Amino acid sequence: MVDDGGDDAANVASRSDTKTADDDDGGHHRQSRLFTDDDGSFDADRARDESLPVEDGEVVDTDDLAEHQTYLEGRGIYDERNAVNDLTGKEWKFATKSVIPEGYPPAVQHDLRSEHGGQKPPRLCAELIGRFSKVGDTVLDPFAGVGGTLLGASFCEHEGTGLRHAIGFERTERWIEIYEEVLERENEERRARGEPPLSAQELRHGDCADLIEDLDDETVDLLLTDVPYWNMDELEQTRNERETRASKLGVFDVDVDADAEADDGEDGAEGEAGTATEPTDDSTDERIETGDADDANSQTKAEWLADMAEKFARFATAVKPGGYIVVFIGDMYREQSYEFLSADLARAIDDAAPVSLKADLVWYDPTKDLHVYGYPFSFVPSMVHQHVLVFRTDRDE
Repeated sequence: MVDDGGDDAANVASRSDTKTADDDDGGHHRQSRLFTDDDGSFDADRARDESLPVEDGEVVDTDDLAEHQTYLEGRGIYDERNAVNDLTGKEWKFATKSVIPEGYPPAVQHDLRSEHGGQKPPRLCAELIGRFSKVGDTVLDPFAGVGGTLLGASFCEHEGTGLRHAIGFERTERWIEIYEEVLERENEERRARGEPPLSAQELRHGDCADLIEDLDDETVDLLLTDVPYWNMDELEQTRNERETRASKLGVFDVDVDADAEADDGEDGAEGEAGTATEPTDDSTDERIETGDADDANSQTKAEWLADMAEKFARFATAVKPGGYIVVFIGDMYREQSYEFLSADLARAIDDAAPVSLKADLVWYDPTKDLHVYGYPFSFVPSMVHQHVLVFRTDRDE
């Protein structure tokens, strides 16, 4: 099991607390005694001014760190045995939270990327890449769309611990063109601001079932993707005037026939994995529309799950032993019933692929506009979250 370094950091502070100014342990005294204010309390500001490492109000005695530990200024103690990511113990602790309560405003040429309809925020992708990979690792997105994962891997160079190499598969040429144009536009703006450009990543054109055969086994460190959704044709049919007419929170004075409203009260969000009808930002409500959406449209739910299971079983062979597979998936409200797609997909992948389900993270967007579905006849959820399934390959290293 990977040691997160957090206990070591706590032990450092604990050992320091047991010392007094008169104690001598190999010539090292408790450093915090040297920096006190007028009341005799520890003065963290003064310690920082003197360039001493401070964690949780205590000076870190770097002489007490184990050989595999390194203090990183402003970040905490890093454990060199960390094989999962480049996070310190303190950062690791935060990254294990099961909910990601973060809204991502329109950015990174959102006006262009939004043509896709199901893109994920590149900086959210960067956050997840930072949790499940290390600098220089290879990240694969077999359903790349307009390249959110690829952009996220590039952002890691400037806003994370370092660049990752990303490979994407996409069979819709238009989405590849958008990724390339987004990168070009974004880098023009970055250069104008005096910022270094984002690195270009590798987006391959073709069907993922074919392109995966070009990758050697056990060459990918992390797979991060957003799957094409089942029944996408019906999802699009829900974006109609009747639904939009009474969708926004607070619009209760719409003059509609009560019987008609009752009929579509539950069906108003039918097919939506997220219930918004007019997404305007990188949000939990946007649906994926990769080239594989046509396949999803023509499939029953059972066929879709079987197809995803087969694909991920093959994808998993490209991931290194102990590597992670991270999958975005939203649930769906359809035919007056809640479809727990995240649970269904998790079970299908776990049964078919040589992986174990390790976590179900929830991305919650607190900035998302609420919508009214079913009012005032039936409760229909206005979903502001998506699931992020985390699997780990089971093969021995």
